[in-house]
Amino acid sequence: MKLTNPGTVPVYTIAGPSNARPLPDWLARRRKRSSKYDAGSQNNFELLQEFEFEEASNCVRVSEDGNWIMSSGTYKPQFHVHSTQELSLSFSRHTKSENTTFLLLSSDYSKSLHLQNDRSLEFHTPMGCHYETRLPRFGRDLAYIRQSTEVLVPAVGLSSDGSGCGEVFRLDLERGQYLRPWQIDVGEDDASSGLQGSINAGSVNVAAVAEATHGLCAFGTSIGTVEFFDPRTKGRVAVLGGQEGEITALDFSQDGLALALGTSTGQISQFDLRNPRPIFKKDQGMGLPIKNLIHMKTPTSERKLLSADKRIIKIWDEQSGDLWTSIEPMVDINFVAHCPDSGMILTANEGKQMHSFFIPNLGLAPRWCHFVDNLVHEMENETAVNETYDNYKFLTVPELKALSLGHLVGKTNLLRPYMHGYFVAAKLYDQARLISNPYIWEEERAKRVREKVEKERASRIRGVKKVKVNQKLADKMIQRQENREKVDIEQGILGDSRFGKLFEDEEFKVDETSWEFRALNPSTKVGGNDDTQAAQRAVHSSDGSSDEGSDAEDTSDKVIMQVSSSRAKGGQAKDTAIGSRAQKQTRATTAKPGEVVGEKHITFVPASKKKGKPEPPSPAEKRSDARRSASSNTFRRL
Repeated sequence: MKLTNPGTVPVYTIAGPSNARPLPDWLARRRKRSSKYDAGSQNNFELLQEFEFEEASNCVRVSEDGNWIMSSGTYKPQFHVHSTQELSLSFSRHTKSENTTFLLLSSDYSKSLHLQNDRSLEFHTPMGCHYETRLPRFGRDLAYIRQSTEVLVPAVGLSSDGSGCGEVFRLDLERGQYLRPWQIDVGEDDASSGLQGSINAGSVNVAAVAEATHGLCAFGTSIGTVEFFDPRTKGRVAVLGGQEGEITALDFSQDGLALALGTSTGQISQFDLRNPRPIFKKDQGMGLPIKNLIHMKTPTSERKLLSADKRIIKIWDEQSGDLWTSIEPMVDINFVAHCPDSGMILTANEGKQMHSFFIPNLGLAPRWCHFVDNLVHEMENETAVNETYDNYKFLTVPELKALSLGHLVGKTNLLRPYMHGYFVAAKLYDQARLISNPYIWEEERAKRVREKVEKERASRIRGVKKVKVNQKLADKMIQRQENREKVDIEQGILGDSRFGKLFEDEEFKVDETSWEFRALNPSTKVGGNDDTQAAQRAVHSSDGSSDEGSDAEDTSDKVIMQVSSSRAKGGQAKDTAIGSRAQKQTRATTAKPGEVVGEKHITFVPASKKKGKPEPPSPAEKRSDARRSASSNTFRRL
């Protein structure tokens, strides 16, 4: 079981070929034995035993009671009957010629009618072929009117009475005889086109019966017209024309008011029988003849229309005409059947195995395989998404065009549309990236080496981040990260865009000379401005410091305790560092030498500065320490 179409309407492939060409029997058996021990294949299961043919299958149908599935195929020409109660093959039966199509005449498999490609009709029962009859011309389709037990067989070619019309053969099963055929207009009476088996011969291609409602019969022709017949009056009641190409598929809705038709050019039209104009018209997109049209309903009573050609199955919304979901097998499709009131779809195809698709949004699984609902629920909740997208890379449309993959859109299942981009197969993505940039592996290796080196340097000190404003604040934050052994400039305030102006706008500059900043940061060294330096020079000059001593000192306003000395002209050396910072008193002190006033002990008395030559020091003011002068010349002090 595999999720083949992820999206809003998922599609699960329960059974079907994984490759376009069937493998030989010996190779298929070998792979089956080896996959038994494969962990990825342990969840696989076989829905129906031997739901396959040796070469290809032609048609498949489900019985009315849902207990039996009949399918026909080749080679050799045969048909199979599967029991859904036992999930196994009930029996198989070979026929003399290949089967074109068949009908189940009863609610089970006990009565079936088979149209063979050798112009014969075969009636089969559980015991074998019950009766065989031969048609005048090749038949194209089968239809059954249950109320009157009549079998309708649209045929190819013109009638033999010279009317220039095609015929629909009628076989009354109750009386066991042919009735008068219905005449259908299939073109002009041309002798070259009326030959049996001719390429240009007109034909009635398909038939449809509104069995559960009004009982009208519709027949599609090779000239693009649809003719309606009433079984009660045995005559034509209406003609619908103007279609491009041949009519290849017809189907009435469940209420009998709508008719869907498909053409050989891949066009699909939905008509209301009360209006000759179509409700909507869609293109299948492949340009191939439409093989099947089926009206369906979802559990929410939404009406859907299924259309299938040889390549793809599409399901449309019947009201709006929008595409609902699609299924694209890897092999060509021959026929599609829908299990009533469920989300199960069966297909006959050109592969060895027959397909089984399950769409949960279309309905629950049939009662004979109700365990499929539990499997789908487990896949959705656990590993379905991871297993599905492990091998895919999501790319937007510009990224897809940059890799030169835009031409593959709609042409391969390696590009799966999803929202505003596509899921691309990982192998295709790697190849396209390598072609677009041949040095991608070297760049990837260099990237990994660089990431490894950066990871090793995470605890080391990195370069200082330069900012326009508040450089010290930025350095302080980086230092805090370094103390925590983690340096990441892109995280925190430095990497947050909300605080970007703090390091860019001049209005957010921190004023380090303000009183608030000094109160919060008492130990921060603050650099002074020109006004502060000029004020300090004025204080030095007022305290009697000479110009020479002032130039020697550091004029910044940094609070540094140091001892500086200056020498007066011809005077004794004295310490003036503290005196230069003392404020000039306005009144004389009354404290005596050695007396404590308040909380301060004054050890000197500031003297006013007198003009003129300073007085020589008195003997009492001579140095009292034991140090000696560097010179013995006593006249130097005079």
